[in-house]
Amino acid sequence: MLKEALDFLVNLGEKNGKTEVLEICGKTYSTRELVRYDQAPKARPMEARSLRALTDYIEKCSQEFRGPMVVHVESPKKVRLVSSLDGDRARETLFVSDADVSDFWFDQWYDQERFIINLQASFAPTPDLEAIQKVAGNIEAKTTANYGDDGISQKTTINSGIASKEDVIVPNPCILTPYRTFQEVEQPSSLFVFRISDNNGAPSFKLVEADNSIWKCEAVQNIKDYILRALAEMPPEVAEMVTVIG
Repeated sequence: MLKEALDFLVNLGEKNGKTEVLEICGKTYSTRELVRYDQAPKARPMEARSLRALTDYIEKCSQEFRGPMVVHVESPKKVRLVSSLDGDRARETLFVSDADVSDFWFDQWYDQERFIINLQASFAPTPDLEAIQKVAGNIEAKTTANYGDDGISQKTTINSGIASKEDVIVPNPCILTPYRTFQEVEQPSSLFVFRISDNNGAPSFKLVEADNSIWKCEAVQNIKDYILRALAEMPPEVAEMVTVIG
């Protein structure tokens, strides 16, 4: 039995090690993934965190280009500089920029302290942000009289002093400006729904995106405009080699 088992494993290994070429419905297939070794070597892309680094590379290192180049704005947080198609219909990526953005968690509950800290770190000042900060910063555990909610706005009664109370209304949706794209461009503002909840006597808060990600189109356009302005200031022989899409 041991000999039969060993023979089976040897045969299985030989079978798996073979590459077969099959033709199915007029199409040619291989049973294994093959790697070509006669392709021209491609550079490993440089990486950075800003758009300025990308435009500096285009301006000062254009001698490394093999031909026309494309700046592809993939998203509000990623931009690639790629070559035109080569003879194998493939592209070479020379440069990648990934934006450092805030790590605020939308549609998730925060406790009071973490919510206040992340508001200050992750958003540009706006009137609605100021109103939210006022609510979140003044609510105390088990001292808020009520959380009123009419489906559009929320009202909370905040104790201010020993006897007086203040009603604060936060509009919903509110207009906020998170840091979520490259710092060199204007940060898009968008709509959010602000929610307050009672978590075992302690207040908790969350923000929910309410614009169906329309802000992403604005952010991509802002990035394109920034790169196009930078190209306009470069020598024509460099700028004419680069196409910006997004």
